[in-house]
This record gives sequence, structure tokens and C-alpha cells, in this order.
Amino acid sequence: MAGLDKILSEISAEADAGVQEILDDAKKEADQIRVEADREAGEAAERFTREAEKRAADRKSRAVSAAALKKRQLLLAKKQELISGVLDKAREKLLAMPDAAYFDAMIKLVEKNALDQPGEIRFNSRDLARLPQDYATRIENAAFKHGGRLALSKSAADIDGGFLLIYEGIEQNCSVAALFETNAEELSDKIQKMLF
Repeated sequence: MAGLDKILSEISAEADAGVQEILDDAKKEADQIRVEADREAGEAAERFTREAEKRAADRKSRAVSAAALKKRQLLLAKKQELISGVLDKAREKLLAMPDAAYFDAMIKLVEKNALDQPGEIRFNSRDLARLPQDYATRIENAAFKHGGRLALSKSAADIDGGFLLIYEGIEQNCSVAALFETNAEELSDKIQKMLF
């Protein structure tokens, strides 16, 4: 039986060696899988970190852009408010000018807007009540420079100041409000250059 024990012992030793070899190979493969998994996990973590940082940078950039836009909008609104206030004060100042200076300015306006035909000029009731004595003559002379004639109307116009020129039933609005409205863009540009 000694020979049988020897054969069994050799078979057992060979089986143990085969099992050990299989176990060693499996361990090596498991170590490689673990190393590869660690590498892939590390790469995935880096990729996710980069993507998260990029998303955070994009959000920050959008927030900064939105804040800058809001700032520009607020600044523009404030500038427009200031310009509007200056225009309102200028209009009020024109309407509150002393009579002599106000009516001199109106003559210049007549000279600028009179046509070379007969017409009528109409002031508001406040201006009609404070017209200088020789004003109808001054109006006639201003209109005559353009080859036209203007008669002073006794009817009051419903305007803040300035006047209406009426030629053949067609009104030309030379009121202070209309002048400021017509020239608002140009005046706003000039005020903006002066203020800012």
C-alpha cells in the first residue's frame, strides 16, 4: 500500500499545486481588475470634477453677465431719469423767463418757422394777456422777412407756451411742449454729453 499512498500523495500534491497556481492566477487577475477599476474610478472622478467645475464656471459667468447687464440697465435708467429731469427744468425755465426775454425768443421762433404766405399766429391765454405793446408789429416784421404775413389772433390756443402758426387752416405747432418733443433726441444727446 505504500506505493498507493505515494501515488495518492503525488496526485494530492499535484492537485494542490494546480489549485495554488489557479489561486495565484486568480489573485493576479483580481489585482489587475482592482488596479484597472481604481484607474477608471480615478479618471471618472477627475472627469466629473472637471465637468462640475466647468458647470460652476459657466453658472458664475452667466451670473456675472446678468449682474453686469442689470447694472447697465439701472445706470441707463438713472441717466434717462436725469436727462428727463434736465429737459423738464429747461422747459419750465423757458416758460418762466421774464416777459421781454420770453417774447424775444418767440420772435426768433417766428423768424425760423414763418412761411412766405399769409397766416395767423395764436398764443395761449397767459401769453395773450402779457404781450408787449408793439408785439403785433414785431410779428409782422418777422414774418415779412420770409415774404409772408402773420396776423395776431385774439383766440387763445390750448398750449403751455409758444404759439401755433395757422396757414390755410393747417396748424404748425410751435408750442414749447412740441419743440421739446420734436427735439428731444438731439437735446438728450447734448445733455448726455454735458453730464456724462
